[in-house]
Amino acid sequence: MKKIVALLFFSTALALQAAELLPIEKQVNAAIQSERITVVHFWAPWCSTCRTELSSKGWSTFLKDNPDVKTIFVTVWQGPDGDGRPLLAQHGVGTQKNFELLVHPNSSVFNDEKMTSFMGQPVNSIPATWIFRESKMLYALNYGELRFPILQQLIQDAAKD
Repeated sequence: MKKIVALLFFSTALALQAAELLPIEKQVNAAIQSERITVVHFWAPWCSTCRTELSSKGWSTFLKDNPDVKTIFVTVWQGPDGDGRPLLAQHGVGTQKNFELLVHPNSSVFNDEKMTSFMGQPVNSIPATWIFRESKMLYALNYGELRFPILQQLIQDAAKD
């Protein structure tokens, strides 16, 4: 009986959490339900580290080499720089079938106002890259510039049962 009560409580908590999600979070949450591996990448057009990842052709190469991996860029803390679409296009990112660009509705770059969590998970710095499969977060790289050989290895590991 205790297990049933705990399960009901947990299910209710998840339902409440889902109800509190922003539309953009619901959209990403729907995308990660797939058996397909999904990469969610938080970035901003003004971020020098984010720009380095683009200028090294890391993302354009990753998208080309991994057509079965859904990649969602979420523009956050954009301030006056907008969604970053021109910058992405300049570096060959944005037209791939496995790519989607979303813009977080809270564009503030000020610490006391900016978005600090997404789908209940903390977002403390950018860039940050999360890897999902079947709605489970398998990896969260929250420490800055992405090393693409490491990302590729994590994708291979995520594909394994």
